[in-house]
Amino acid sequence: MANKNTIGSLAKGLRVIEAFTADHPRMSISDISAATGLDRATARRCLLTLHDLGYADYDGKFFTLTARVLRLGMGALAAMPLAQMVQPWLDQLSERIGQSTSVSILDGTEIVYLARAAQRRVMSIGLMPGSRLPAHCTSMGRVLLAALPADRARGVVEASDLTPRTPHSLTDPAEIMARVDAARRDGYAVIDQEVELGLRSIAVPLFSAQGRVVAAINTGVAAVQAAAADLAGLYLDPLLKVQDGLRRVLR
Repeated sequence: MANKNTIGSLAKGLRVIEAFTADHPRMSISDISAATGLDRATARRCLLTLHDLGYADYDGKFFTLTARVLRLGMGALAAMPLAQMVQPWLDQLSERIGQSTSVSILDGTEIVYLARAAQRRVMSIGLMPGSRLPAHCTSMGRVLLAALPADRARGVVEASDLTPRTPHSLTDPAEIMARVDAARRDGYAVIDQEVELGLRSIAVPLFSAQGRVVAAINTGVAAVQAAAADLAGLYLDPLLKVQDGLRRVLR
């Protein structure tokens, strides 16, 4: 039975928006119908409504989302107290170590970037608040998974798309869980070119004043600048200082 306090048409429209992904940026009415389970007529009305409101472009066959859709997420991200609190700390850390720094949270099988301070671009893709990456192969993702009960973390890994992104990517759930377990034991995680060739990163969790993991913070460096084994010696202490400082103010 439908909840009388919900608006079905709004829910359908949001399902349509969520159907567009990096792998499927252009979708026809049939594509949307198949992806959402909506009938073609409903999918068509939703898409044409998005087009009419400026949230989607339409070339007569395919729909693509426009930049206007970012308003739906960027405003929420910017208004989140966590993002506001961590940005000054990120900016100072980035200036101090001369590397880009980021904060993210876990959302299903992915991490979502909440805040970022960029010194230089070390990835081929541009990262910004709202960007998503797989949790299982990122340093922030692994420390966030480490904060979960082991069975829940394993469930997230097993539900993830483990298609290798580079020759260094781990694809065996048991191997990935071993790295998650190590992050839980060590209090940090290092990634060596698993997300993108030429990129290494180190992350630590961010705790609330009550000791709950609420996010993760990392720095990413070009592989030519430092070996994976050297990242902890170079950057762990600055990351832990920010972790300690934020622990006093995060709720």
